[in-house]
Amino acid sequence: MRITIPHPVTQITIWIGLAIVVQSMQSALLPVLAFVMSIIAFKAHSKRLISLLRRTRWIILSIFFVYAYMTPGVALWSLSYIPSPTREGLLDGLMQLSRLVFVLAGLSVLLTSLSQERLISGIYTLSYPLRFVGVSRERIAVRLALTLNYAERAMQETAKDWRSGIEQALQPESEYISGFELPMQLLSWIDGLLILVIGVTLVGMWR
Repeated sequence: MRITIPHPVTQITIWIGLAIVVQSMQSALLPVLAFVMSIIAFKAHSKRLISLLRRTRWIILSIFFVYAYMTPGVALWSLSYIPSPTREGLLDGLMQLSRLVFVLAGLSVLLTSLSQERLISGIYTLSYPLRFVGVSRERIAVRLALTLNYAERAMQETAKDWRSGIEQALQPESEYISGFELPMQLLSWIDGLLILVIGVTLVGMWR
């Protein structure tokens, strides 16, 4: 049995849709979903997930402490010399962290399943409506490719060579992408069905 790989547009749309859905979830199921998505992302590409979480660790900690200590509610202890977080703040902080971790884990899965070319192809296709307002999606694709190439080279710099990395970053770019080909894939009926489900779900949330 042949397994059809979803179109890049479908995969990107699903990630965006799920990211929007979890923002409105208030159920205790949200931390469970974040944990499950993290397990999936870890199995798919552990280094990428760990890298995303490490780069956002200060944001994660800031969100947790801001909610824990700034949200009105019942204090966990009454020691005057030690500030106490509130029970409501800890719960709200947990929900916000679950949303953030879910989105990051989903992004890790998306970047693992899509090559750089297919990712750019998906964004190129999704940006089709921009042509009606005079925005060139070809320019968007080229700039995105340049940005990803530069980011990939920067990430390959080791800690021992950080000085030369900074020097290279300050120098004008000497290499340019003169042209590249995007793997264009036709949308199948399954892709249309998945996008329709996401669209109907999002419309239903706004009602």
